[in-house]
Amino acid sequence: MSAAVIDKALARVSTQAEQIYIRVRAVEHHYMSQARIFWESSSLGGNINQFAFVLFLALLAVGSAAVFFVRRWRQEDYAKRPSTPTAPRIEKGQSREYGKWIPSDFCTPTPDPYPDWSLENTKPLPYRPFRYGPKYNVTMGLRTLKHEDWIELDNHFPRFHADKRRRIAERGSKLCHTAPEAYPAAVELLEELTEYLPARYPSLYKRTAVGLDNLWSGESFDIITRPLPEDPMQMCARLVQDDLAIMIEKPDGEYYLLAGCIVLPGFWRLTDKFGMRLSEIHTSGDVPQYKQKLEKGMMNLFRRLKPEEIVGRHNYFFQVDDDLGWSWSVGPEDSNVNGHVGWNTAEKGRAIDHHYFRSERQTLRRLPKSGGVVFTIRTYFHKIREVAEEDYVPGRLASAVRSWGDDVSRYKGKERYADVLLEFLDQKHEEQISRGLDLSREDEVRAYPY
Repeated sequence: MSAAVIDKALARVSTQAEQIYIRVRAVEHHYMSQARIFWESSSLGGNINQFAFVLFLALLAVGSAAVFFVRRWRQEDYAKRPSTPTAPRIEKGQSREYGKWIPSDFCTPTPDPYPDWSLENTKPLPYRPFRYGPKYNVTMGLRTLKHEDWIELDNHFPRFHADKRRRIAERGSKLCHTAPEAYPAAVELLEELTEYLPARYPSLYKRTAVGLDNLWSGESFDIITRPLPEDPMQMCARLVQDDLAIMIEKPDGEYYLLAGCIVLPGFWRLTDKFGMRLSEIHTSGDVPQYKQKLEKGMMNLFRRLKPEEIVGRHNYFFQVDDDLGWSWSVGPEDSNVNGHVGWNTAEKGRAIDHHYFRSERQTLRRLPKSGGVVFTIRTYFHKIREVAEEDYVPGRLASAVRSWGDDVSRYKGKERYADVLLEFLDQKHEEQISRGLDLSREDEVRAYPY
């Protein structure tokens, strides 16, 4: 039985025990009042009446004690239990000198093949990571993942592969770069993927004596020859649909972006962020409430993350053009206006056919030998017309967009598309209600992040 199931069962027991305890206290109060009346009404406490009274008090004491010990056991049990898979608690590790990593003997478990996976028929998982308003909470939103679920591939792989190959050929080192101090970690990541992918997706990848082959594209990857034929991060990125980055800890205790292949980012550029500290990456991008709500937790996560753990999170944006690699509506990719591009350049009120739902599945894990922290960014990219056909989605999505505060609205460019988008989502929501969609069953049908 999984920890999540056990926790749910214990939560029910907890609630019931709490209710029983409250009732017992109420009953105790009632009967103690009655007992005083009973005692006083007896003829100076005759023997029979006094005996009944003492027996009553004894039974009441036993009942109260039983409830007390159940509550005490439940509290102690919760204190011992690990956190649930959907709410990870990164434990404080052993103290070590910043910037120095002692290689771990942890070996990534070999994953089982993805069930019934096929390049033609396996659709992208329908991540819809937004919640109803009225309040939008800025959190890291971490979830614990299994090692076997580290990398997700689906039947959009051919498009991602083609876009990556084209953009790497056109832009090269602007998209992929590895600093010398991060090179061992980049090679370790390549080795990890070489073991993982043929085991998880055996119909797409085959392990070879020198690396692996892509059975669909005919590409062969040699990870043994030195020097490697290309940047190891670039090799990694050509194997998967994710963009990839590695953060390296320096002696100051900060984590720096020192290796990356960011080919399909949509809204940001590796050249703007390379070499930055973790906090600077986020503050330079005006991430809402980063200093107040995210910075401390994120630093603790990076410092405490163990090779045995993988955590993931989701986000979502909107885009008013159809380019997976770079959203040209926010400005030219090579724009050098203050080193930034932004939503202020986007055309306002574009027709709904130009609206796309862009969601990212991000994972974090620590490489056991080098200690580098790998950040994977898998983008899911769909026309908003397609997403809005799914039951419950248009109503929930409209509520989520309306819940954004001013800072989140600026960050996500709401002013440029909200009028058109919300009118469309409201219309689709009304259509679903009219055909009889039962809103009370939504939690049964699709729970977060779906």
